[in-house]
Amino acid sequence: MGNRVTRGDFEWVYTEQPHTQRRKEILAKYPEIKTLMGPDPYLKWIVSGMVFMQLLACYLVKDLSWKWIFFWAYAFGGCINHSLTLAIHDISHNVAFGNKQAKWNRWFAVFANLPIGIPYSASFKKYHIDHHRYLGGDSLDVDIPTDFEGWFFCTPLRKLLWLFLQPLFYSLRPLYVNPKAITRMEILNALVQFSIDLIIYYLWGLKPVIYLIAGTILCLGFHPISGHFIAEHYMFLKGYETYSYYGPLNWLTFNVGYHMEHHDFPSIPGCRLPMVKKIAAEYYDNLPHHQSWIRVLWDFVFDDTLGPYSRVKRLCKLAKES
Repeated sequence: MGNRVTRGDFEWVYTEQPHTQRRKEILAKYPEIKTLMGPDPYLKWIVSGMVFMQLLACYLVKDLSWKWIFFWAYAFGGCINHSLTLAIHDISHNVAFGNKQAKWNRWFAVFANLPIGIPYSASFKKYHIDHHRYLGGDSLDVDIPTDFEGWFFCTPLRKLLWLFLQPLFYSLRPLYVNPKAITRMEILNALVQFSIDLIIYYLWGLKPVIYLIAGTILCLGFHPISGHFIAEHYMFLKGYETYSYYGPLNWLTFNVGYHMEHHDFPSIPGCRLPMVKKIAAEYYDNLPHHQSWIRVLWDFVFDDTLGPYSRVKRLCKLAKES
């Protein structure tokens, strides 16, 4: 792609993130975009269907051999679980029931979490707010790899290992970079999740529980859908810190590929982000974007100038909580 970053350190910038200014410009020119904000009336039904599909799958895999458990976890169940993590991403922006029903959104995220096997939704919500508010913020945005990750995972083999271990780093990195007190919702999330895991174990044995958890770990690691983790904010072109992807995998991921549009308008649900791009086409059509998440993973592993260090970082002042 040309003009790529070099290894050795993050790309430090001393400007504000670009999304705030672009949002102001677009809304001034196209105020009708405000009508796209608000809940997605179909999200709760789609998510509910996916949750019950996975519960049915738990029953169907209970007598399979272990090799088929892991095969279907990677090829099917993990894809649904990864999609559910992205539904939880959307729900964290209150697009399931709207801003006035915040508690309904929190509890629905806990429901969407059930097939994932590991409590996730409440902790994700807590840190994802910072990712939007302090994009690239040093010690604030836990989406940014640590210095150790950037230093160590710098060869093709190590970067491949890093991709496999992504779920581990995403889980542990917040505890090191920006530790926060455990919330009541996180405790409830864990209690509900482990209760359902125990019920599934009691009804159908260990294999369905392993099917769910293995699918989550495998498909959040080295998997075509996981290309979005790298595609969203890793700096493939110097000076650009957020990228969109407009390919078919958006159908499985609640349009998370429309990531430039999402950061410009986080309160617009994924189903309407293509309309943002259509209305404000001149703001997006000429920006660099990705054609393939598989190609993103390939380039990340084998391009010497790409790695965990390929991120923009900035110093941010903590906003005062209202």
